[in-house]
Formats: sequence, structure tokens, C-alpha cells
Amino acid sequence: MLATKVGLVVSDPAGAPGNSPVIVNNSRPEHVRKSIDDSLRRLGTDHVDLYQPHRVDPQVPVEETWGAMAAGKARQIGLSEVNVEQIERAQSVHPEASVQSELSQWTRAPLAEVQSELSLWTRAPLAEVLPSCEEQGIAFLPFSPLGRGFLAGRFASFDDLPEDDFRRRLPRFQQDALRADLAIVGRVREIAERAGITPAQVALAWLVAQGRYVVPIPGTKTPKYLADNAGAGDVELSAADLADLDVLPAPEGGRY
Repeated sequence: MLATKVGLVVSDPAGAPGNSPVIVNNSRPEHVRKSIDDSLRRLGTDHVDLYQPHRVDPQVPVEETWGAMAAGKARQIGLSEVNVEQIERAQSVHPEASVQSELSQWTRAPLAEVQSELSLWTRAPLAEVLPSCEEQGIAFLPFSPLGRGFLAGRFASFDDLPEDDFRRRLPRFQQDALRADLAIVGRVREIAERAGITPAQVALAWLVAQGRYVVPIPGTKTPKYLADNAGAGDVELSAADLADLDVLPAPEGGRY
């Protein structure tokens, strides 16, 4: 599966000293079309399997962005970080063109998938967005399913983060919030030890148990963690384990 996204543009790579780059949203149709052409050229292919915007651009109606997404160069198109109303608006638009493929078996709708953050410490999509996707046959791809590594038990302190790590700027990784949220990781670790698996596999298996359309997309930089994540596909948590995970407390701190 080859996927790419569009919409977030670095307008100032350097930014102010000590700050992150300045990133703006651009989901105008002309930018959407140019970006897919640029991606195809860099990737050395004539199509991708999935194309989606990073975010809905508040300056551009979602219908305009959506109508330009396919253009015959993406086999399926999706949305990211959207609510139910935005999903319904996109579903009402017929894209300019679409390449039919074996991917059609995964979806009954023009909108193939929705990608949003969902994990044991980010559960908002469970209330409305995920049920809407299930009802319409739309795949749901949780990004950051391991809480950016936190749920895997890799960070016990703010100082564990490398100096140039962007997580140092996120509210949940500030020391007070991180210290409070260690209770969540501790409970995940207890369940992992009881089941004879890793904390990362517990977090991913819980996600898979949320429905047949849920397809977590954990990121990794090492073969070790890749194998660990993939092993979650063979894990089936007990009803008692799932119940324990369902009642974990909400985390301290916002996502961004």
C-alpha cells in the first residue's frame, strides 16, 4: 500500500531561533493537483493507492479539496482528522476521476478511509467518527496508536527525549503531565506481563479490537520495533483485559 498526504506546507523552514518550522495549511485544488504530480515524480510511479489531506483547510470548502483529490492518479482517496459532518460533505461529492482496483473490496463508499489519532490515551473518535465509518464501510486508520511511543513504555521522564525531539513541545510530554500519565503506562505494562506480550502489542491489540474497519498504522525506525508492532496482529486480548483498558483514565495535557 503506497499512500501520501497533502495540505501542510512549510512556509518558513527555519522559523524563529529555537522554534519549530512554520507550517501552514493549503488544500486548494490547484495545490492538491500539483502535489500529487510532484509525489508521483519523486516516487517513480504513475499512481498511489491512497491520497489524503493532512487536515481540512479552514480557508477552503472540503468539497473543493475533495473534488480535486483523485484526478485519476490515486486508486482511493481519504480524509484525515475530520468530524462526521465533514465526512458527510465529502461523501456527497463525486470526485473528478478514480482508478478502480482491488482496493474496492475495502470500501463501499467514495471515501475509502479516515485517518485520525486514536489510542489508549486519545479516544475522541470512538464517540462519533468511528461508528460513522463502520456504518458506511469506511476504513479507519489510527495514527500515533502508541501515543508517540509513550504507551510502549519508552519514556519515563521529559529528559528521556532527545534534545531535538518535537515531542518536547507537546503538552502531554511536559514533565508534570508525563509524570501523571505514567499511571496509564503502568496499567498497560501490567496487562502485558499478564498476557506475556509487550506493552506496544497491548496498545495495538486494543485498537484492533475496536472494530473490523480499524487498521492501526504505527510508525517505527527500527526492525526490532517493526517486528514487535507486527506481532500485535497475532494477539487477542481477553474480555477482562479489554475491560481494564477501557476504563483507563484520560491523560493529562492536550495533544498539541
